[in-house]
Amino acid sequence: AWYLPEERLIVRPHQMLDEMCATMGGRAAEKVVFNDISTGALSDLEKVTKQAKAMVTIYGLNDKLGNITYYDSSGQTEYNFSKPYSEETAQIIDKEISDIIENQYQRAIKILEENKEKLLKLADLLIEKEVIFKDDLETIFGKQPFEKQEEIIATKNKENENI
Repeated sequence: AWYLPEERLIVRPHQMLDEMCATMGGRAAEKVVFNDISTGALSDLEKVTKQAKAMVTIYGLNDKLGNITYYDSSGQTEYNFSKPYSEETAQIIDKEISDIIENQYQRAIKILEENKEKLLKLADLLIEKEVIFKDDLETIFGKQPFEKQEEIIATKNKENENI
């Protein structure tokens, strides 16, 4: 189930990967259920490609390239006709982006295969109702296995008040 992500200013790599995995869920579901894929995932592919590219080229969140960014906050890159890296680095960037996306796609497939019965229940419910709500998702998948950040902070604040 996809629950709406909470807004956050700082994102950790595992959070970005989780979002990419969830985004690839539609294409992965096609593969799991029909053993085939379609063009329906275009916007999802665009989104995960941008996220993976940002991880590698902007945020320095890639082990192979390390703590480096090719982001230019001055805005001068619009007038620059050359890349700020070599062709060899461009090939590494392309491979790393592709690997990140493929790993999250395979992860989504694995999760859906392990939960195929729930996936099929969800599909049947969507055919029946067209619009579903949180309660419907919780009936199929159970409650979220994690707390929202505000709930964690509120709990910690209460604990601190009692000390």
